[in-house]
Amino acid sequence: MYKLITLLLITLTASAQMPIPALIPAPQTLEPGKGTFVITAQTRLAILTPVADIRRMVIDNLPGIPTSDAPKLTKAITVRLAPIAGVGPEGYDLVVTHAGITLTAPQAAGLFYGLQTMRQLMPVAKTFRGQSVPALHIRDQPRFGWRGLMLDVSRHFFDKAFVKRYIDQMAQYKFNVFHWHLTDDQGWRIQINSLPKLTEVGAWRVPRTGSWNEIESPQAGEVPSYGGFYTQDDIREVVQYAQQRNITIVPEIDMPGHMMAAIAAYPGLTCGKKQVLVPTNGKFYKLEDNTLNPCSYGTYLFIDKVLTEVAKLFPGPYIHIGGDEAYKGFWATCEECKTTMTVNNLKTVEELQSYFIRRVEKIVQSKGKKLIGWDEILEGGLAPNATVMSWRGMKGGIEAAKQGHPVIMTPAQFCYLDLYQGEPSAEPSTYSMARLSTSYSFEPVPDSVRADLILGGQGNLWTESVPNNRHAEYMTWPRAFAIAEVLWSPKNQRNWPDFMKRVEAHFKRFDTQEVNYALSVYNPIVTLKKHPMGMMEVTLGHELPDTYLYYSVDNTVPDDHFPLYTQPFQMPKGAERIKVIAYRNGKPIGKMVDVIIPKVVEKKVQ
Repeated sequence: MYKLITLLLITLTASAQMPIPALIPAPQTLEPGKGTFVITAQTRLAILTPVADIRRMVIDNLPGIPTSDAPKLTKAITVRLAPIAGVGPEGYDLVVTHAGITLTAPQAAGLFYGLQTMRQLMPVAKTFRGQSVPALHIRDQPRFGWRGLMLDVSRHFFDKAFVKRYIDQMAQYKFNVFHWHLTDDQGWRIQINSLPKLTEVGAWRVPRTGSWNEIESPQAGEVPSYGGFYTQDDIREVVQYAQQRNITIVPEIDMPGHMMAAIAAYPGLTCGKKQVLVPTNGKFYKLEDNTLNPCSYGTYLFIDKVLTEVAKLFPGPYIHIGGDEAYKGFWATCEECKTTMTVNNLKTVEELQSYFIRRVEKIVQSKGKKLIGWDEILEGGLAPNATVMSWRGMKGGIEAAKQGHPVIMTPAQFCYLDLYQGEPSAEPSTYSMARLSTSYSFEPVPDSVRADLILGGQGNLWTESVPNNRHAEYMTWPRAFAIAEVLWSPKNQRNWPDFMKRVEAHFKRFDTQEVNYALSVYNPIVTLKKHPMGMMEVTLGHELPDTYLYYSVDNTVPDDHFPLYTQPFQMPKGAERIKVIAYRNGKPIGKMVDVIIPKVVEKKVQ
């Protein structure tokens, strides 16, 4: 009788429909099945293609499962290349039953993403032997072809090992573009053999610790010892590493502005030809000339040398030339530029920047590449074949698309990963705000433009306030989960409560991988509003549903025995701070938020 009951329980368990798995990004379609497929010591991996790179990719992503070329395998994991009606090059079809797993894709990219989905169906492990995979059928492909993250390695240098780790994290969530911001005012990070001073001088600055906007500028006689750069062999290694994970690297060499590190190495690149030091902060802006001289033949020789070597190192189709935040005040007083503007009938310095970008585009095209720039390259007229990366809201992208140019949407309010992601009093110092829920609400395609001109979008991690590897991860995740889903999954499937359940499951995966993600989404939100009569109104909120907020205004530490927030209220006279804690399922979550109330002057009623 006992054996009969046990057998019945096993049968019922195997035939029961499993919970929908926590996948990020959510697939296009998912039909749950009944039961599971268990990977045992007898399970074999059948890779139905002779292409060595694909076979290696499959084996690397399914460790611990022996391969077999025997015909008619049972209880096997079968991986094959084959056309699928209506599925593009990055799409795939995944079928899991109790009898086996079949992954089909039209191209290697689709196989790679199907493998990432398979990996998410199981716990993080060095080997998948003994794991159970829920029965299901997934048909999946991305909404956008450009799904990127940008890492600024100029403001602080991140070594090759971390860059590869970052690429690994991206690949898990189906990002396919790594935008590598290699140069800026505070550091030149790529070896250029024909211009050795770029890294001998430009890769190093004097060491400083502290808030970016408050640290001291370099002083004469100090030894530059903080920084670093990637050799060309390093670059080749990282490029190959990314290619193996279906990630294209887009290098950025920022010009004509943000060039102070290069100017420190070669002062003749500017109008004033003044010797400068590699800066430690951004205080010099508009006081010192950090822009290339767009009217000097030598500038274009310099750019040609740099881009010749860059183009050989990066096989992808694009080179990003920046084009942002170029202060043009020094151009306006430059005799060379006055002559160039007269000869070329340029009326404004904005038109002079357009003249520069158009000349640079010809250099980029001569290397067999396409030019991308930040939306400032629209100023003065857009180069004929440029792709625009819109960061100052959506306006630049809309304008470029209306002119028929391809666009990558990356508006700061949704996509800048260096912004605060929670109550500033509980976060490391930075600026502005982009909460996880805000990033999840990002919609790359405005109603007023052709959808086919929006290539996709990306998140951007600027690193003025990100001095180390662990903090780079903290600022990236989980907001990059949101961006990954926005760029991959169908728009009509977006569901914030469901997304958060999946995010919490992936927090556990990151715990195993020792990724330093942020828990800011658990923290209360405090909004203060000063009324005309001088009173301060407090509104409390939270990003998660089913949370309860308890608060104190007497400088004591609240718990669930304190007042429960139900509606906005006025701070009592004399109260100096409000402390708030969130509870969910009867337990505190996140940090207690402690906000100092600004002093207000009450107005007397006349």
